[in-house]
Amino acid sequence: MINFDEEIKKFHPSPEVEETEAIINGDNLTDMVDIMLELLKEKDKDKED
Repeated sequence: MINFDEEIKKFHPSPEVEETEAIINGDNLTDMVDIMLELLKEKDKDKED
C-alpha cells in the first residue's frame, strides 16, 4: 500500500515548474478584471463631467 505521507516528503517539484512560476508571478499581467475596472472608472469619470 502507498504511504502518502512518505511520498509527499520525497516530492520535489521540477526546476522548470519553479522557474515558470517565478516568471509568471514576477510579471505584472493585465487580465480582464483589470481592463473592466479601468473601463468602469473611465465611465464614472465621464459621467461626472
